[in-house]
Amino acid sequence: MKVLLDIKDNKASHLLEVLKGLSYVKTKLLTNEKALLLEEIKDAVNELSLIKQGKLKGIPAKDLLNEL
Repeated sequence: MKVLLDIKDNKASHLLEVLKGLSYVKTKLLTNEKALLLEEIKDAVNELSLIKQGKLKGIPAKDLLNEL
C-alpha cells in the first residue's frame, strides 16, 4: 500500500526518522514540483469522475482545440 502524507516542514523530519526506523516501511521524498503534479492529476481525475456522473459539464475536445 502506498500513502501520501502532507506534513508541516517543522514536523516532517521527526516523523521521517520514526518511519525509517520501521523495517517494513520505505520512504521517498517528493520534490515540490512532483507533489504539485500529483495534486493536479488527482484533481483532474476527480473532475473527470464528476463529468462522467453528470454532475459537471465537460468541454468537447473539438471546442478545446478550436480555442487554440
